[in-house]
Amino acid sequence: MQPSARWKTFSLWLVLAASLLVLLPSLLPARLTAGLPGWMTDHRLVPGLDLTGGSRLVLEISRSDIAAEHLRAAVETIGNTLRAARIPHSDLNGAEDTIDVTVTAPDRLDAARTALTGLGLGALSEPESGKFRIVLAADAVDSAASAASLGAVDAVRRRVESLDIPELLVGRGEHDRIVVAMPGLTDPQRVKDMLATVGKLSARLVDDGVPVDTAIEDGVPAGSEVLYSTGEPPVGYVVRQDDLFTAVDVASAEPAANDEPFIEFVLKADAAERLAAFTRENSGRTIAILLDGQVISTSRIQGAITDGVGRLSGDFDAQGAANLARIIASGPLPAPLTIIEERSIEPALGTTSGTTVIIALTVAIVAVVAFMTFFYGVLGVIASLSLAFAMVLSFAVLALVGAPVSLSMIAGMVLTVGITVDASVLIFERIREEVKGGRELSRSVLIGFRRARATVLDASVTMFIAIAVLFLLSAAPVRAFALAVGIGLFATLITTFTLTRRLVTVWLNRSHATHLPKGVRTGLFDRLNLRFMAVRNGVFLLTAVLSLAIAGLLVAGKLKLGIDFTGGAALEVQAKAGNADLDDITARLNDAGVDVLTVTKRRDARHALVRLTSAGEGENAEQTSVLVARGELEDDYDFRRVEVVGPAISGELIDTATLGFVVGLLALVAYIWIRFEWHFAIGAIIALAHDVFFTLGFLALAKIEFNVTAVAALLTVAGYSLNDTMVVYDRIRENLRHFKQMPLPILIDDAINRTLSRTVLTSATTLIALAALALFGGEAIGTFALTLLFGVAIGTISSIYIAGPILILFRLQPERYRPGKGGKGPVTEATGANG
Repeated sequence: MQPSARWKTFSLWLVLAASLLVLLPSLLPARLTAGLPGWMTDHRLVPGLDLTGGSRLVLEISRSDIAAEHLRAAVETIGNTLRAARIPHSDLNGAEDTIDVTVTAPDRLDAARTALTGLGLGALSEPESGKFRIVLAADAVDSAASAASLGAVDAVRRRVESLDIPELLVGRGEHDRIVVAMPGLTDPQRVKDMLATVGKLSARLVDDGVPVDTAIEDGVPAGSEVLYSTGEPPVGYVVRQDDLFTAVDVASAEPAANDEPFIEFVLKADAAERLAAFTRENSGRTIAILLDGQVISTSRIQGAITDGVGRLSGDFDAQGAANLARIIASGPLPAPLTIIEERSIEPALGTTSGTTVIIALTVAIVAVVAFMTFFYGVLGVIASLSLAFAMVLSFAVLALVGAPVSLSMIAGMVLTVGITVDASVLIFERIREEVKGGRELSRSVLIGFRRARATVLDASVTMFIAIAVLFLLSAAPVRAFALAVGIGLFATLITTFTLTRRLVTVWLNRSHATHLPKGVRTGLFDRLNLRFMAVRNGVFLLTAVLSLAIAGLLVAGKLKLGIDFTGGAALEVQAKAGNADLDDITARLNDAGVDVLTVTKRRDARHALVRLTSAGEGENAEQTSVLVARGELEDDYDFRRVEVVGPAISGELIDTATLGFVVGLLALVAYIWIRFEWHFAIGAIIALAHDVFFTLGFLALAKIEFNVTAVAALLTVAGYSLNDTMVVYDRIRENLRHFKQMPLPILIDDAINRTLSRTVLTSATTLIALAALALFGGEAIGTFALTLLFGVAIGTISSIYIAGPILILFRLQPERYRPGKGGKGPVTEATGANG
């Protein structure tokens, strides 16, 4: 063995050992990993919420409140500045992003201009009749919202941590949003209640000098305002605007109970001193406790409060007192939060989904290994060993990346199973063809690996383009799928041209074989000499008819949009006794005022899927509908899965899905246009459009929801479709250079027949893997796999019956590929013929 070969072998063993070492903490029971060093346990495969069960909330800072607060602060700053400069003014007011103020002393206009410019609040207009207009800086609210979001992360974490939720994760998401992940918690209503309150607590003195009705009718005294209680009916109070203390001054707060629940809070030392001095001087007057601008409690001062201890009572039960105590103790949020997305899944359902998808992955691997072994014998065993290596390497990289393992990620690994052995099929078939052409086996192996490299790389590049676009321009579940497939493709390229080649070389050296092993059975395709182009007109006619039918389905609105794009809520419920009664569910929710879109049965008659429409009344409308639905159904039904998508998220998903799909297709088209002659590029584009369009028709006909995962499936189908098409096109280009006088239809037929074994076998391995996912992956991932299954199948057909005939339709000129005519990529044994 040459030193370089020994080094390559050692490197492969080293990579395998390192991968297994990385995966070891994920494979061992928790009790055995306790003694492992931290550098090993820090990188392990952690199941996501869809495998363990739990809830995930996405919250957004209220920009309208941030903007209103920014405007109020700017108005106050302008007033204070003008008063400090002794500049007379009037009519100081603001609306949206504009503030107007009139300087009443003409001789002070220059001073006012200098003072207002120095504030840096925004663009200042020249005065008209003494009136200045300030347009606030456009990025000021963005900066304030970003800062508030950063502060809100800590505030949310403090507040939710008080509920003792294990493995709680709170962090920043995209667009300055806050993501709260709660493994094991299937009903996050208590968390939502905790986060629905900003928690701005304050104590103020009630102004007894004027009755509330008089203040409302004749105006509020200076320094006071009218506020209302939280009860029904609300009671008005005239309160001073100066705070006696706020939530910042509270050291601790605990719920308690006597005859009624109440909250006992303790002030910090300096606040306690201020309160003692104030109460000593204002005995007999009334203090109002405010929460987010509403009066929740009032108490008359009986004397000096010297211990800094206060009692807060109001219209709440024991649970409400406990929640309010936690809110007060954790401090206020920087601004109101809105829940714009919710995903909850029952732990039992998550465990079931995890089990089924692991079974699907296992079945896919076993089935593909059996398939490869049957058709390639010892070479199939070699391909299977490379597959195992690629899987280990892929999962090790996922562990190092630290991304939670989700259903979509395992679905990506299942797809990778098919893609990994596809590369081996391309190489083995090229080796077999070289042997069939009369070359000795050792020479055929060298040429086969070299000539198949370009095709494997072309196929990988197209998939990488599709996957990269999915990762950059898609939602979290799709990014997880894209990440898994991308890592799998990378592992495939490494193993195919290192381990697979090394194992084949070792087999050759040890067996001294001069012929292909008897286990190679793919020669059965050689006896076929099908006239594909003879039926091209009939295929075109059938395609046209089916395309019109699909267009009719799409125009008629038969494509079922999921809540990702429409907004609304989806609730999967399970009857506690008997079967789910769809009519009863619909009637009960309608009577409760919930707008029900559909109620449909699942595979199990005990289960039902309830779709609630987007109420169109702001981001909280869907949350209200879900809360009402829970109250109506929870006595008779368990909630297995809840998904709520507000207008903000659904609008973004539409935009990103559209952008991602268009960018992905344009990138694929650009690569094909550069890689091939324009005839081939147009043929590939038409075949790609055919596959995507027919897959859309399948979704409409099968009544499968069109959501972000369906978009991911479409783009994956587009990438895979080009793989098959390029295998055929590579051989057509090679034939164009070798067969100078052959009529184009016969030349294309010959190319397709020569690559038929590769086309059929590569598609078969992927279809086997996807079929395992569709059959055993469960409902959560089954429809996604079914979409991919159809797309890959239709892509295989189009690479034969659409991509080839298009070249004839566009009058491809064979003479362009004759020597000296400048055809792209001359094929020589040195550079490697494609395909």
